[in-house]
Amino acid sequence: MPDDDANGDGHLAAGGFAPWLAQMEGARRGEHDADVPCGTCTACCRSSQFVHIGPDETDTLAHIPKALLFPAPRMPPGHVLLGYDERGHCPMLVDDACSIYQHRPRTCRTYDCRVFPAAGVAPDDDKPLIAGQVRRWRFGISTPAEQVAHDAVRAAAVFLRRDRGVLPPEVAPRNATQHAVLAVEVHEVFVRWDDAKGESAVADPPAEVVVAEVMRRRSWRS
Repeated sequence: MPDDDANGDGHLAAGGFAPWLAQMEGARRGEHDADVPCGTCTACCRSSQFVHIGPDETDTLAHIPKALLFPAPRMPPGHVLLGYDERGHCPMLVDDACSIYQHRPRTCRTYDCRVFPAAGVAPDDDKPLIAGQVRRWRFGISTPAEQVAHDAVRAAAVFLRRDRGVLPPEVAPRNATQHAVLAVEVHEVFVRWDDAKGESAVADPPAEVVVAEVMRRRSWRS
């Protein structure tokens, strides 16, 4: 994330919401890395984050000392986590830069802190550096459909917070990042077509529809 004040008011331009949403969804599908204008920001690398690494990420695993990795709880054998040092920094952060950037984990490649303002979800309380940067992002909304998409993501986030108990424990978000990302992933069930107006509108889907979409997404990612 750039340190420069892009708009002269302390805010940072996050880009158009529709292009960002398409890019985010593509990154989640594994089609490409997230394209985040980080600039010199390393907040996510200095926020006491555990980084998941899958067993298929052999290139990444070859560039991280095994002593820094430990088994990922509630995941199949071979899935590991990269922890952080006593300062809360990723141990691969050297001189304020990722020392394995070209070989960084998939989790890092798909991480985009703009997901928080998109979903209207605040980062967890123990992530003040990320929260400070998140407050600066401002999306551009240029069409009614784009506004509906944005509202649908936020409606999904509200549902996931309010009705979290309807989700099976194994798929319920366990932190703010999972909450925001899941809201993006399932937001389309919160969009309906209004025949009378001839345009899309925010929907209020039955809980079972949302749960089915969450489970479909989990099955697709497994």
